[in-house]
Amino acid sequence: MRTRRQASWWVIISDILLINASMSLAYWVRYELQWFLDINYYHSLSAYASFGFLFTVLMLLAFQMDRVYQHQRGQPWLDQVYRVINATAKSVVVMLAVTFVLQPRQYSRLLLIEAGIIAIILLAVSRMMQNMILGWLRSRGIGMVRLIIVGAGEVGRTVMRTIVARPELGYQIVGFVDDNPQKGQTDIGRFKALGPVNNLAQMIEKEAVDEVIVTLPWMYHRKIMAIVRECERRQVSAHIVPDLFQMSLSHVDVDDLGGVPLIGVREVGFGQGTLLVKRGMDVFGALVGLTLGAPLLALIALATRINSPGPIVFRQTRVGAGGKTFECYKFRSMHEGAEAELEQLRELNEADGPLFKIRDDPRLTRVGRFLRHTSLDELPQLWNVLRGEMSLVGPRPSLPVEVSRYMEWHKKRLEARPGMTGLWQVSGRSLLSFDDGVLLDIYYIENWSLWLDFKILLRTIPEVLFGDGAY
Repeated sequence: MRTRRQASWWVIISDILLINASMSLAYWVRYELQWFLDINYYHSLSAYASFGFLFTVLMLLAFQMDRVYQHQRGQPWLDQVYRVINATAKSVVVMLAVTFVLQPRQYSRLLLIEAGIIAIILLAVSRMMQNMILGWLRSRGIGMVRLIIVGAGEVGRTVMRTIVARPELGYQIVGFVDDNPQKGQTDIGRFKALGPVNNLAQMIEKEAVDEVIVTLPWMYHRKIMAIVRECERRQVSAHIVPDLFQMSLSHVDVDDLGGVPLIGVREVGFGQGTLLVKRGMDVFGALVGLTLGAPLLALIALATRINSPGPIVFRQTRVGAGGKTFECYKFRSMHEGAEAELEQLRELNEADGPLFKIRDDPRLTRVGRFLRHTSLDELPQLWNVLRGEMSLVGPRPSLPVEVSRYMEWHKKRLEARPGMTGLWQVSGRSLLSFDDGVLLDIYYIENWSLWLDFKILLRTIPEVLFGDGAY
């Protein structure tokens, strides 16, 4: 069965070269530059050849123990570096122990520590470069794992939204199969419905599939095993996602009791403590934004007033957390009376699902077109954030007419306060289908963290500057 979980051979070769380079650089730092501590004796680099070999062997063994080369696909850079630091520290400690026991006079213990530090730096930079190259290749469809999902229930959609939210994983979902006629015949965003499970063998050959992920409930264990055996016959990697009594995966918490596995149910999304922290961030961010951005707000207000008649700020009813409605504020980007013309333009709609979007909307003013492109029209929503109706980061705020057309699984995105920016906005904005955007919003709700909010805010900056997918 094919597997893509191990690191490529060239990654291992690169690590071996860098580990040996770190020993050579440490020798140069110790004897040529003499940083940290002066010395009055000299030993040739060849004297450290045996320790260079030992360091390489220890590092590779530690990498194997710490699973540095396993499950590399999609692993965050910081996690990769953390594993490298652990493995390097163990290797250096062992080498220092060897020198302590043998007490060889020609070896410098400080050099060994410097070699470890340099190895961490070189390997960390190497991992960063590898991730950038792989990301560039995958953005062009090179090196992608072609995947079929078996089952389009809640567990299957969890896999889908994870892949949408994390393109660095390098998966391309060819489609999904499901015996439920309502699910197996209806596309979910970019993911194509490929019919019943019986079509799987045919689709594996037709679509050159590399991997199959099975998300069926455990009550279908016989069918699951039949699917796995079929994948084995066709030399395709098969993986099973346990649904744990049909609970959402985000509810599951795995622990152990002296080696005995324990499966529990944890709080999902935004608990009371989480909401308090997030609210504190929102208030602070909104106050800073309104204070520092006051001159820009005034300039936009003046330009809006001069460009066309009508109010400066446009108010619109939107749906917030729990389905409650609120008045959302934006700088007016269209001429007065634009909402009354909506039905006349319905045929020009370029968005799917409940959304209405036109790339070159004739109702936009000259200033409004620029504001839309840069998302500056949304700055007044800082007042909504301060009032607690919105958050700095969260799902896109929806119109009541859009919510009325939601499918049942779409409504999960209403569990959190809508945000000025969010995972949907920084992952393609209007270029994404509605279902793809909802998958991203639900992924955000189920995987929220301060770090995720920080990353989304950072990714918002280039989106605002370049306006990709904004219209």
